[in-house]
Amino acid sequence: MIYAFIKKGSFQDSVSLMIISRKLSERPEVDQVSVMMGTPANKSMLDSTGFWHDDFADATPNDICVAVRAEGEQPEILDLIREQLEKELSAIANASGSSHQLVKARRFESACQKLPQANLLLVSVAGEYAASVAREGLQANKNVMLFSDNVPLEQEVELKTMARERGLIVMGPDCGTAMIAGSPLAFANVLPEGGIGVIGASGTGIQEITSQIALLQQGISHAIGLGGRDLSADVGGISALTALEMLAADDATRVMAFVSKPPSPQVRTRIIAAMQKVGKPVVALFLGSKPEQRREGNVWLANSLSDAARLSVLLMRVAQQRRVQPEVAGKGIYGLYAGGTLAAEAAMLLSAGLGVPVSESHDQGVMLDAGGHRIVDLGDDSYTLGRPHPMIDPTTRSIEIEKLAVLPDVGVLLLDVVLGYGACADPAGAVVEAVDQVRAKRTAPLVVIATLTGTDGDPQGRSGQAEKLREAGIAVVETLEEAVLLAVSLTHHQDRNIPQTHSALLDGVQVINAGLRSFALDLQSSGTPVVHYQWAPVAGGNARLASLLKQLY
Repeated sequence: MIYAFIKKGSFQDSVSLMIISRKLSERPEVDQVSVMMGTPANKSMLDSTGFWHDDFADATPNDICVAVRAEGEQPEILDLIREQLEKELSAIANASGSSHQLVKARRFESACQKLPQANLLLVSVAGEYAASVAREGLQANKNVMLFSDNVPLEQEVELKTMARERGLIVMGPDCGTAMIAGSPLAFANVLPEGGIGVIGASGTGIQEITSQIALLQQGISHAIGLGGRDLSADVGGISALTALEMLAADDATRVMAFVSKPPSPQVRTRIIAAMQKVGKPVVALFLGSKPEQRREGNVWLANSLSDAARLSVLLMRVAQQRRVQPEVAGKGIYGLYAGGTLAAEAAMLLSAGLGVPVSESHDQGVMLDAGGHRIVDLGDDSYTLGRPHPMIDPTTRSIEIEKLAVLPDVGVLLLDVVLGYGACADPAGAVVEAVDQVRAKRTAPLVVIATLTGTDGDPQGRSGQAEKLREAGIAVVETLEEAVLLAVSLTHHQDRNIPQTHSALLDGVQVINAGLRSFALDLQSSGTPVVHYQWAPVAGGNARLASLLKQLY
């Protein structure tokens, strides 16, 4: 049997009412309790789920509808449920569970007065009202994050166009995740600060990539959500273009990562073209599509969330290393390797990065010799005839390093340091001695980049060998891929001074929160300035009366 009552004029957000419904349903006297606002959509849901009662017919969107399913005749159950409902609503009003009283406002204008520097409106009201709330924010020159879903497509296009014309951004609708300058917006994780900026039309996609980046010991500058339809042909990537421009102009962002479902072909072309203009490395993941090539200029195409995170971290490490290395005059890259397989991979990576051919014959251990670049396997038979392998005796490599004293066109030297039983007792020491000598004879800078093969359990000790190299001004990187990328970046990097307009939003957010109170509490606990706008439908949800009132004011 369904018992019902209405609490007039007491608007609450849907999440709060869901929690109240669950608590009331735990009472032993009832089978289930449903608590919803009296919106047309909610009334339809009450009807379709078997909780309808004729008393709900006159409820407005500002009224709470309470439906109680219980066995047999229990008219007294309504008094018990009504009493507990009042306690739960009182707890919400008193902001129980929060260490500080939440600043609240019942009108948008009042919220703006209480937080005059507010630059973001976070909207999580019912979809049928979300666009009008967002529009009010844009008209007040606030950026908007639309957590709300079920917003009509034409309203999304209208809002995003309006925002772009005003130099603002609309994240959403159905934008579940964002993190701006350390402030968590809606569903967000606690992330280390860093130089990777993430843009996504996928909430959990953003969360997974940023979490993976954190696990790989790098941090996030910002994470900007777009909403799932932004890259559709109808919307055209309006917010994606704005987000790319924002991060391009942001000094804290050194590398960008972009994740979405496959966009329409026209939008993909537009987005890739925009990425190629930002002057920073970009990792793009279009979920569900298999990239035909790995790279398009400065845009790296990932094939999975973990791949996107790994590539972003790799490019960030390269950017960090590049900042601490001197400018090189010589554009040539030489690689002198003790390991043949390492030399072969370095040659393949350099060939792919610069578009130069690898050697087919490998004569004299030469894996690549083109365009002023040269990669050599010093473990080739031609070098070990009558002499120890360079992993045992580094003399052969030291001699080859010395030749760079008279090759000013070589700006970067790539090396491997191989550890383990049977290898030289101090290969790093031999490298340092040879590099110090050649640098002393050169007038042009020589950047040396080394990778280590081995562990701390080896007789030489990986950490100690790495530290010895670093103390000598030799860059130590984790992989050959990172080594070659850094070498190419140092010798072929072109700074692109692209005019950009900095977005003040990225300096730190101050939020007016309309809708779910829990979002305001999360922002408050993170130290983000926030006012909770206690939004409710104007004129009880009567559209005609609301329009008349708007004309009056």
